Amino acid sequence: MIKILSLVLTIGGMIALILGVLGIFGNNVVSLSPWALTILGVVFFLSCVSMLKYRKDKPAE
Repeated sequence: MIKILSLVLTIGGMIALILGVLGIFGNNVVSLSPWALTILGVVFFLSCVSMLKYRKDKPAE
C-alpha cells in the first residue's frame, strides 16, 4: 500500500517539477505559480523516492 502511494506521488512530483521548470524558463502552461510548482515537485519527488527506497511493506497474512 505504501509503495503504491509513494509511486503515485513520485509521478505527481515529476509532473509538477516538469511543469514548474517549463513555467520558469519558458511559457507558463498552467495558471499556477511556476515557482510553487517547482518547489512542490522537488519536495514530493525527493520524499517519495526516499520512501520507495527505505520503506518496506509487510506481507499480508
